[in-house]
Amino acid sequence: MPKSKRDRPVTLSKTKRKGREHKEAVVNTIKQASEDYNSVYVFSFENMRNLKFKEFRDQLKTTSRFFLGSNKVMQIALGRSESDEIKDGLHKVSEVLHGNAGLCFTNLPKEEVERLFNEYEEYDFARTGSIATEKVELKEGPLEQFSHEMEPFLRKQGMPVRLNKGVVELVADYLVCEEGKPLSPESARILRLLGSKTATFRLHLICRWSPGEFELYVPGPSDSGVESS
Repeated sequence: MPKSKRDRPVTLSKTKRKGREHKEAVVNTIKQASEDYNSVYVFSFENMRNLKFKEFRDQLKTTSRFFLGSNKVMQIALGRSESDEIKDGLHKVSEVLHGNAGLCFTNLPKEEVERLFNEYEEYDFARTGSIATEKVELKEGPLEQFSHEMEPFLRKQGMPVRLNKGVVELVADYLVCEEGKPLSPESARILRLLGSKTATFRLHLICRWSPGEFELYVPGPSDSGVESS
């Protein structure tokens, strides 16, 4: 009887013992997931929010299993070539595991998975270093949304403000952020104070695998040569 692909030994890179044991545990869990679920998807994400992702994952915990972490470890678990893949065709999944990506093993119908991922959007406050999605500029004049106690803090953020009869007032127009440029710590704080949620946490499907099927939703890496089958 031929030996199952899943039973083939996996070699991990040299690491400290604790790190190696953790990686081996992840590899074994992914291998088991490949037996427990009938399909696997690679997805990418932008503006990841851990709490929001946990909520999304918890909604699907009875039908699906998610993996985020080292792409290399996930690739090793699935197999990076036809000779070491744990199931036929899974090396194609490994080949598109790059960048901000994860795995979703699931028993949900394809149409339901596509709907859930395509419709998912969560808005949040942008963080320092993220790219501004729009220009935000405050005009000279009173800022009645801020109490007088906020005036010293706003000045520390670089805003040209003063108190005028107990009302915080901008003495000149102030550019909080410019579209396409990274947010400074001060800009991120001001946007939060303004209640402006300019970051959108999204999930994007990259590919789907099930026994005998492989589908790309977006083009794979230019050097991968991966095609749908």
